[in-house]
Amino acid sequence: MKSVGERQNELEGKHPVWTPKALHQALASAADRWPDRDFIVADTSSFSYSEMHSWSSRIATGLVDVGIKPGDHVALLMANYPEFVAAKFAISRVGATAVPINFLNRRDELAYVLAQSEARCLIAMDRFRDLNYLEMLDQIVPGWVSGGGGEVLPYLKTIFVLPVSGEPLPAGVQSFEALSDASGSTPELTVDPRSPSDIIYTSGTTGGPKGVLLTHDMLLRTAYGSAYARAMEDGQRILFALPMYHVYGYVEGLLAALTVGGAAVIKLLFDPAAALDSIGLQHVDDILLIPTMTLALLDELEAGDYDVSNLKTMLSSGGKAPPELWDRIFQKFGQIEVTTGYGMSEATASSTVTRPDDPIDKLRFTNGRLRDVGVAGDPQNQGKLVTYRVVDTETEDELPPGEVGELRMKGAGVTRGYYKKPEETATAFDDEGWFRTGDLGVVDPEGYIILKGRTKESYRCGGELVLPLEVEQVLITHSEVSDVHVVAIPDKRMGEVGVACVVAEHLPSVDESELIEFCRQRLARFKVPRHVVFIKPEELPTTATGRPRKFLLVEPVLKKLGLTEKGEKQ
Repeated sequence: MKSVGERQNELEGKHPVWTPKALHQALASAADRWPDRDFIVADTSSFSYSEMHSWSSRIATGLVDVGIKPGDHVALLMANYPEFVAAKFAISRVGATAVPINFLNRRDELAYVLAQSEARCLIAMDRFRDLNYLEMLDQIVPGWVSGGGGEVLPYLKTIFVLPVSGEPLPAGVQSFEALSDASGSTPELTVDPRSPSDIIYTSGTTGGPKGVLLTHDMLLRTAYGSAYARAMEDGQRILFALPMYHVYGYVEGLLAALTVGGAAVIKLLFDPAAALDSIGLQHVDDILLIPTMTLALLDELEAGDYDVSNLKTMLSSGGKAPPELWDRIFQKFGQIEVTTGYGMSEATASSTVTRPDDPIDKLRFTNGRLRDVGVAGDPQNQGKLVTYRVVDTETEDELPPGEVGELRMKGAGVTRGYYKKPEETATAFDDEGWFRTGDLGVVDPEGYIILKGRTKESYRCGGELVLPLEVEQVLITHSEVSDVHVVAIPDKRMGEVGVACVVAEHLPSVDESELIEFCRQRLARFKVPRHVVFIKPEELPTTATGRPRKFLLVEPVLKKLGLTEKGEKQ
């Protein structure tokens, strides 16, 4: 393999000047350059660049036929099917904004996003695993088949359904296939690359989920930065099961592959054995993982016999990694290039990453360096898309390298704010326009970030952001729960898991399993707490004014559960 510098030079030779584009324009350019190359490779089908371009153009015609106009919002409730990709570029082509929805959402979560985003059209699967979205829609807006969102969701006019369950659609339901079969001319619109391409919902520290506004140019610059910082080769084939409603799979996988004329090898679900098989069968040379997936992959590789000689690179990021993880990767995969990083939806995706040729200690002890993005960078921002400063949250003073404070970010890769959330948007930025990440960390003299903790209560379970308030608001509706506080504890597999601390003077008649099942029926799987513990009011740490100090609950909770500070059994 060529050196990192040589590969970066080759990439810049093909992109000597940054030209802002909309997403569908980027696909059209790729289809002109690499028409017959694989772009999307799924388990049972694959699509070349020209095929995906043609398909998305037909869908765009269908969207126009049902009245979708520039500036409208189109919601996508879909797993990693090729149809997701085709619809994504079609939405761009008509000048609309995509609202990709977490398909693990339950009924009330789905209803909230559809309402808050003011989605005019919804493209949804009929089912996925144990989730029946048609039943959810029946409960949210009875009569949706003929009446759209009705009075409950007045913006929602049209719903299309992709039947993935194998069951026939109910009478009157519009199939996704009808969009592809639209006849007529494909719209030729001028779409401003600085206009919103996506509204991606993420949990915050207060209130309900917030819709992060991301523009076409932000997404494509960040995707180029991903390819440049990781020194991707021409035609790189990237395998991932990370959902494309999230910026990790969407930007670091799908759009980064597009940047280098590569293939996105997409999986509906993460199965370590299937992933290892695909490395050989589908000629995969790159894989995107979160630490929980990486651990499962390593365990499977130790247990079975797989040919992984094709694999050249790996990005393992998006959660806490046990220190021994990196040694295990090199022991099992050999001298592949391994990187890790740090980012968030509000920064479009990863904004820091280790270099592919960094020593292993950078993987063990840092969360990557300020990402070099080549020609996609902002000359007015040190050639970066995102820069960080460390701030003392008490004094608001900027701290020197090596001191711990809140990480704040600024740059062309940082969102302008949240959709229809003016108060939350204003709170998210300080007086100098720096975004408050809520993460505590250090930036060393070389520009590497070391995360130290959080100023906020949210946590990541299996790479997904969890807002404790959402879980608490569900539990408080149970007749036996009057006060509850959710905290995160370390977990080797998931990074962090939630523990619901139910405060009661006397032990309630309900047990742990009943409360967990209560949550499971109402919340996405990753939000369901792993444990429930019961504590007395005097065991709840509080401030002088009586406010709970939840971070002080972690140590006693670990003791109650018989776990060490690493979340392991004592």
